[in-house]
Amino acid sequence: MKIAVDAMGGDFAPDAIVEGVMMAAAELPENVAIVLIGKQSVIQELTQKHGIHTVANIELVHADDVIEMDEHPTKALSQKPNSSIGVGFKLLKEGQVQAFCSAGNTGAMHVGALFSIKAIHGVLRPCIAGLVPQLAGGYAVMLDIGANADCKPEVLAQFGEIGSVYAQYTFGISQPRVALMNIGTEDQKGSLVAQAAHQLLKEVYKINFIGNIEGGDLFTGVADVIVTDGFTGNTMFKLGESFYSVAKQRGLSDEFLDKTNYESIGGSPILGVNGNVIIAHGISSPLAIKNMIGLAIRQVESDAYTKIAQALA
Repeated sequence: MKIAVDAMGGDFAPDAIVEGVMMAAAELPENVAIVLIGKQSVIQELTQKHGIHTVANIELVHADDVIEMDEHPTKALSQKPNSSIGVGFKLLKEGQVQAFCSAGNTGAMHVGALFSIKAIHGVLRPCIAGLVPQLAGGYAVMLDIGANADCKPEVLAQFGEIGSVYAQYTFGISQPRVALMNIGTEDQKGSLVAQAAHQLLKEVYKINFIGNIEGGDLFTGVADVIVTDGFTGNTMFKLGESFYSVAKQRGLSDEFLDKTNYESIGGSPILGVNGNVIIAHGISSPLAIKNMIGLAIRQVESDAYTKIAQALA
C-alpha cells in the first residue's frame, strides 16, 4: 500500500508536512509506504535534516509547481498540471498510490478528484465527511461539511446512504443509525428542503434511518451518521473543533475535549469518488499530518469507496 502526501500543501508546508511524514513513517505497518510529492530541492533539504533519506518506507516524487491556497481551483489545476496536487491525482488515477492526502487548497483537491478519478457512477454530489467524537467513545460520520453549501433533498438522502456504507466498513458498525440534522425531532420540522429530505430518507430501505436530531445531539451518540448540507455541517464541525481551543485557553484538560482537536483525526475524506482522497486543515501541524496518514491507511483497508459504488449500483 502506498499513501501519497502533498508536501507543499498547507500554511506550514513543507516543514510541518515533512515532520509529520517522519512521525508517521516510524509507526507504519511493513506493507505501507509514503510517497512525498513536491519540489525536490526544497524537500531534500528538509529530508536530509530529518534523515528521511535513510528511511526505506518513504519515496520522493518531484513536482514543479504549487497550487496556492488563494488560487481558483479549476484554473490552477489546468494551468499547473505538474503541481504537487496535480501529480498526486495523476498517481492516484494510475493506481500507483492507493490514497492521496493534502492540507493544501481544498477546492483544488475537490475539483482534482472530480477531474481525475471522477465521481462514482450514480453519485449526485461527492461530499466531505467529518468525524465527530462521541461522549461514549468512537465517532459519528457527518456529511457534508463543506463541499456543497446548498443541497437538494435527493442529495441529502443519498448522503445518508453514502455515510451509512462508509460507517459500516470503516468503523465496523453493522447497522449504522442515520439521522438528519434539523431544528427539531418532529417529522415536519425544519425548512422545506429538510422536510422533503426527511421523507426521502424514510424511503431508503438500505439504511437504518432514525429521524431528525438537533444540534444538542451532536456528541451524544444517538446517531452514527449525521446528514446535513455543507453550510450547516461546516459551521457545526468548526464550532465543535473550537471547544478544544477554548478549553486550552482556559487551562482546562478533558479527555473528550481533546478529541475535538482537529489534530486528533488529522483529515476528512472526500466521499463519492472512485478513490481515497483525504483533505486536512491548512493550519495542519506535524501531528495532524501523522494522523491524516493513519486515517488514509484505515480507509484503504476498508475499501469503502468500492463498497459505496456497489451499494449505489
